[in-house]
Amino acid sequence: MSAPPATQVRSFHLLAPPSRVLALFTARGERDWAPGWNPEMLSGAEERGSAFRTRDTHGQETVWVVTEYEPLQGRVSYARAALGSNIGLVDVICTQAAAGGTDVSVRYTLTALSESGRAFVRTFLEAGQYSRMIDEWRAATTEALAKSDAST
Repeated sequence: MSAPPATQVRSFHLLAPPSRVLALFTARGERDWAPGWNPEMLSGAEERGSAFRTRDTHGQETVWVVTEYEPLQGRVSYARAALGSNIGLVDVICTQAAAGGTDVSVRYTLTALSESGRAFVRTFLEAGQYSRMIDEWRAATTEALAKSDAST
């Protein structure tokens, strides 16, 4: 029997409306805050079925497909395949907060494809590591929103 996929989810708050925040979590929008993020668009843009490819600093190629893009509901989801390592889903949900701004939830669900993939998934989804990553995302997206505000 195969092991179930591993998952982690964390949330954070940003002081901007959901429409501005969700745009940061598209293939092109992440360029504004994620160091080294340079997607090669293979088809489409943000809409369901759009596809793009990335490479990390170690040369790992990952192919991404948009599985859901519902800007009015504040949702975007991706299927991703890090070739030879792992496959999985990424879900981002942006919700209008009662006190203003946006609550952002980020869930990764991954399945290893190899021994090195198992090590990656275990490390990437370790609770402390995942929390640190999401804290870095909060800081980087906050800075990107501030820069955008300053330029308008």
